[in-house]
This record gives sequence, C-alpha cells and structure tokens, in this order.
Amino acid sequence: MRPSNRRAAAFVLASVALAGIAAPVVAQRAAGPEHKPTKKVAEKVTLFGSTCRTAIEGSRVVAYCHNPYPESDLVQLHTECDRWWDIDADGSPVEVGPAQTVRLTDRCWKEVRAAWVSHHRM
Repeated sequence: MRPSNRRAAAFVLASVALAGIAAPVVAQRAAGPEHKPTKKVAEKVTLFGSTCRTAIEGSRVVAYCHNPYPESDLVQLHTECDRWWDIDADGSPVEVGPAQTVRLTDRCWKEVRAAWVSHHRM
C-alpha cells in the first residue's frame, strides 16, 4: 500500500470508531429525561391471564388453566380437527377465579390438528 492509501484507511477506521462511540451519547441526549416512563404508568399495569397447559392425545384434548392473579379470567378451549369432515369446536367460556384451577376437555372423531386456549377479561 502506498502511504496515502494507508492514511486514508486509518482516517476511515478512526472515523468509524469515533462515530460508534458518539452515537449512544447522542441517542441518550435525544431521548431526554421526559421520555422515561413515570411511576404512575408502571402502577397502572395489572397482570392478567391464567397459565394454561394443553395436551393432545389422539382424538382428545385436555387443558388445565391456573389463575395466580387476583382478577378473574375467562378461558375458552378451541379445537381444530385434522379431517376435513370433522367439525372444529369452540368450547364454552369458563371463569377461572383467583388461585383457582380448571380443566377444559374436548375431542374430535379422529385426530386433532391443533388446540389452544383464549383468555378474556371479566
């Protein structure tokens, strides 16, 4: 390499390094303190939703849902059957109270393609 090419390469490398160091500082200044979440916003968030475990065994589906939160949760089991002639099903909604566990079951005539549980606030 000629000396001018070496200088140019060193200059580009130094510029990239300085830009990498300066970028976080500039981004932090742009955000400023007014964009930080306040304590009031954090207090308004309430945890919600039961924890559900779903198991598929052949043509049967079983889901156990436990609600560890103080608010009630409304859960519903949805079953999608594998065969085209087998009817998919949406179970009836069940209320899961605080510290309560419920069992949801459903079945298809033949194989089950998929099963999931939906949650709704009461």
